[in-house]
Amino acid sequence: MDQLDGQIHSNDAQPDYILYAQHGWADVDRGIGSLAQQVASPRARVVVPNLGFVNTWIRMEPLIARVEAIATQTQAEYPDTPMRIVGHSMGGLIWLEVLERHPEWWPLVESLVLVGAPVGGADLSRMVDPMGWGIGIARDLGKNRRALAEKIAAQVPTLIIAADYFQGSDGVVPVECTKFNQASYVEVGGIRHDQMKRHPAVADVIQAFWQHESHLCIPMPVETYSHRVIQQLQAIPGMTDARYRGFDKSDLWSLLPRGLGLRTRQNKAGIHHVYLANDRQDCLFSGYVGWPNTQDLYDALCRLRCNESLL
Repeated sequence: MDQLDGQIHSNDAQPDYILYAQHGWADVDRGIGSLAQQVASPRARVVVPNLGFVNTWIRMEPLIARVEAIATQTQAEYPDTPMRIVGHSMGGLIWLEVLERHPEWWPLVESLVLVGAPVGGADLSRMVDPMGWGIGIARDLGKNRRALAEKIAAQVPTLIIAADYFQGSDGVVPVECTKFNQASYVEVGGIRHDQMKRHPAVADVIQAFWQHESHLCIPMPVETYSHRVIQQLQAIPGMTDARYRGFDKSDLWSLLPRGLGLRTRQNKAGIHHVYLANDRQDCLFSGYVGWPNTQDLYDALCRLRCNESLL
């Protein structure tokens, strides 16, 4: 095993593929390196950059540039070799940004796996930096990258792995925040965010995605009425996907067709939350907007109440 900016496992022979595994915020390479070892084939070259714990608290751009440089060097050494990518948390966001810069790599990418990645924008980051002023890494983690992820997933086989540990969240990232169209989606239970980067259950899901050719086919998006309502809610200016906390304290705002209901709640800080529930009172979506977008929220809810085109 060679060591370069983390763990790089390689053979002298031509590798089957290059597996890039990237850690996220407030982390180093050890955990995601363990996951990479669990899933990689004996003849894979595994590249696990260590970006440095402290660096992950400052800005994402230098981290993106570092991963891009390592991948560029590796691909130059092994031109036309297939790529497989696994990113945990912010590591998944870093790879979305790297792939945006290198569309010429997309035909080589056999698989992109995002593990607990806050693609829709991390709610904790938006709490720290609600106005996007640039407080540490918060602004970068709070950015909504769904459009970019969907653009890539339309051409690259993509898998989302999320965990519902408690109240629709893995303890850090809400499950709704991980979702976007065009990708396969698997949700596991009972696993915290920090455990996902090395958990055997996550490794099993990744290997199943790789081993069965049908898993490598890009699925048709499932278009349901509730899905379309959630898309409209996520499109509200300032909307942040959130865990289901407070759902039991919310009030019914309006009934919708097909047994759905919009519920709202205002917390002590004056932040307005919205929930979508089914007829069994299961929470299907939870989100909130900041003070500047409160009117946008209720304008959108009024449009949803009157919009029959979503049926």
